[in-house]
Amino acid sequence: MLEVLDKINAVSRDYTVPVGQSIEVGSLTIAVQSCQTRPPDQPADAAALLDITDRHAGEPGFRGWMLAQEPWVAMLQSPVYDVRVIQCQ
Repeated sequence: MLEVLDKINAVSRDYTVPVGQSIEVGSLTIAVQSCQTRPPDQPADAAALLDITDRHAGEPGFRGWMLAQEPWVAMLQSPVYDVRVIQCQ
């Protein structure tokens, strides 16, 4: 489950994206490659391997792991969108 914030419109929306599939949100294509959760005996957290591309030329993309509890560790550097991992289902 991902949360995407459109910074221009100040609209945030949650999306459920199955592993191995992708969605289009505005100019972004977000592909979920993998999603992992910690074992129940550890503090709750989720990590998703994402491949994010932007159709606008020159706009940044992202490929790597995003962490639900520590989104600042690895994030999409976009002036228009914020993408966060909420959880793996």
